[in-house]
Amino acid sequence: MSLKDKVVIIMGASSGMGAATANLLAQEGTKLTLAARRLERLDEIKANNPEANILTIKADVTNIDDVQSVVDKTVATYGRVDVMWNNAGIMPVNELRNSARTEWDNLININIHGVLNGIDAVLPTMIKQGSGHIISTDSIAGLVTHAKFAVYAGTKAAIRSIMEGLRQEEGKNGIKSTTIYPGQVATELGNSINNKALRDKISSDIKQPSMTVLKPEEIAKTVAFVIDTPANMSINELVIRPTAEL
Repeated sequence: MSLKDKVVIIMGASSGMGAATANLLAQEGTKLTLAARRLERLDEIKANNPEANILTIKADVTNIDDVQSVVDKTVATYGRVDVMWNNAGIMPVNELRNSARTEWDNLININIHGVLNGIDAVLPTMIKQGSGHIISTDSIAGLVTHAKFAVYAGTKAAIRSIMEGLRQEEGKNGIKSTTIYPGQVATELGNSINNKALRDKISSDIKQPSMTVLKPEEIAKTVAFVIDTPANMSINELVIRPTAEL
């Protein structure tokens, strides 16, 4: 099945990698459902791709009813779901000593529950189809942690375990799973950092001449490649980072 024939849901499609991939897949003729909290951003993508099949839905990944509605509306519109990309996430990094409990709750709800909600909502449809592909955006931090990134990295490590469990459980049923671990990418993720001093430092570090940051469009090409693999081939884990990133 080519990209043109596939039905793809992108959760967290309003900016960054999600938006870039939506634009690329729209040009390929993919049937798209774009979901995020900022509906106006999704409608802009749809307006910029007038020839594409795009369904836009306002949804909060922490709300299972919202996510289930996204899946149900996709099936009602296109008849099936070939790909679910759990791409929503936040990164309010902080030191543990700051007891940022609200940040911790938000990290767990969006980064972990958001992925679980996506899997839970779409899996019955894919099991019924006997096919499907679930992709989740992780992070380099899911593979190695650093000071001030402990809780964020913990949520990303959890995603890795969840997706590996999904692979072992559902691969035999024709359902593919892919976990993507991006390094430094030029997205709005840093805006979720509430610690101003830390946010400013990370922003400054990224702008150093020695740091080459990837563009969302570069990630989009990789996601399209992963989606376009044949049914008997599954790219389970993919690390993508700038060549010079340590």
